[in-house]
Amino acid sequence: MLKIIMHGCCGAMGHAICKLCKDNDEFTVVAGVDKITECDEYDFPIFGSPAECDVDFDVIIDFSNKSAVDAITDYAVAKGKPIVCCTTALTEETVSHLKEASKVIPVFKSANMSVGINVMVELVKTATKALYKDCDIEIVEAHHHRKLDAPSGTALMIADAAKSAMTDEAEYVYDRHSVNEARKHNQIGISSIRGGNIVGEHEIMFISDEETVSISHSAKTRDVFAKGSLIAAAFVKNAAPGMYDMSDVISKAFES
Repeated sequence: MLKIIMHGCCGAMGHAICKLCKDNDEFTVVAGVDKITECDEYDFPIFGSPAECDVDFDVIIDFSNKSAVDAITDYAVAKGKPIVCCTTALTEETVSHLKEASKVIPVFKSANMSVGINVMVELVKTATKALYKDCDIEIVEAHHHRKLDAPSGTALMIADAAKSAMTDEAEYVYDRHSVNEARKHNQIGISSIRGGNIVGEHEIMFISDEETVSISHSAKTRDVFAKGSLIAAAFVKNAAPGMYDMSDVISKAFES
């Protein structure tokens, strides 16, 4: 059974992951780390900081806040154990910190833990190669009103996938409210919607004069991200030191 430390156990995603692990034969949460240290739902200890945690474990799953990622990464390195980093909107310094850690431990990092979204990213690369010559590319993403960052990390991941397959140097344009000029062909437009309790909606459109091709993904519940994080934890448990993401998990499905 895979023993997990849940970093950010009292957040929405922490609750979703812990719920999936309850009475599960493959995964168990042995400890949590969170600024909130009391939760009647859990039967495992919760520590206020990584340094306080003295429980044996196999993998850390991090769904926390960007300001807390450096400390849990240092803890993973000190323990010589893998970390699955699911926190978004990370600073360049924190991303560099994770890359440095990956020299000695396995680090799994993805802007979106959904297997479906990562399949979408691979489809976007193929579609861009086939359609970019004659099409403009626009991305629309929608999330709940509590989400702090815009555009979402997933929207940028989709944009990066399209960019990697373009023959020109891509330019990202956000919302266009300050752009008073005709659209340039090499631009990728990214628009954000915030409202209600939308879990996550992403659509990329390839728009020509004659037709529009759309690829979209809709997350119905947070369980899709929770399940993906557990798949990542199982994948990275016995991996060699290095940086991994969900493309490593689904790569076999795209082998020709």
